[in-house]
Amino acid sequence: MSSTLPLPLASESPRARRLPPWLKRPVPTEQMLETRKLINGLKLNTVCVEARCPNLTECWSRHVATFMILGDRCTRRCRFCAVGTAKPEPPDASEPQRLAEAAQHLRLRHVVITSVARDDLDDEGAGHFADCIRAVRAAMPRCTIEVLTPDFHAREDCLRTVSDAGPEVFNHNIETVERLHKPVRPQARYHRSLEVLRRARAINPAWKTKSGLMVGLGETWDELIVVLRDLRAVACDLVTIGQYLKPSGPDHAGHVAVSRFYTPAEFEELAAIARGLGFEAVASGPFVRSSYFAETLYDETATSNDAARVSSGG
Repeated sequence: MSSTLPLPLASESPRARRLPPWLKRPVPTEQMLETRKLINGLKLNTVCVEARCPNLTECWSRHVATFMILGDRCTRRCRFCAVGTAKPEPPDASEPQRLAEAAQHLRLRHVVITSVARDDLDDEGAGHFADCIRAVRAAMPRCTIEVLTPDFHAREDCLRTVSDAGPEVFNHNIETVERLHKPVRPQARYHRSLEVLRRARAINPAWKTKSGLMVGLGETWDELIVVLRDLRAVACDLVTIGQYLKPSGPDHAGHVAVSRFYTPAEFEELAAIARGLGFEAVASGPFVRSSYFAETLYDETATSNDAARVSSGG
């Protein structure tokens, strides 16, 4: 698996590749419709909808959603993401309270908050993240909170602003291997994302740091191992690995096409390699996304730490 595969042509038809049998999702349920009604009623955005997540039906049927703050217009144009690129609206000061209300109604015990990139703002949205964290904490003091942030250009002031609000998990996705960053994430930088995670760990050693990557963009197996090693080198605790699926529709004609579909067995092998490198918790599978069963992955870190203390006699 070490041979280099070319980046797939973006013009490939969405129908050009038949999905393998393991890429099937459940049908909508009444519980899912209840979640949608709540989200729509409070005028909130979710990455589930904006990024066209394949797990929406399953997660919303469990009354779980990942909130996307700061609007639905991104200042960056990544060639894998379904979120639209346009000039964003100013931050909505009422959003933190509405988000907290939704989390209460859904009775979430682990709240995941992400956002579009907001390079247009002086603090790149860090202050709004902090406001949302504090609103959720005030409404639900017993829940745990995970943030999935843009790179903030690795600015320490932005990272400290988020840290001071007290989330338990800091997540920033590296997304893909170094060679593919320029064609896939033209406004991001591989080593900048690593620096974000390194600085986050230095600012708040109590944080659990987390990152995620996609496969099927044209990377090699050896390159994936390098990414996992690089993440461990900056003390990243949790990692998610999932299959890239090209968004459909005319608005996404310029997106990268899928180079190949990894099998469930290959995802299991990647998970074993990641655990062998020392990650506290790993989620690896065709439909795994950054926030997919995020509460379960976070719980695994507590189990892992307890086991380590027992084995060390602590």
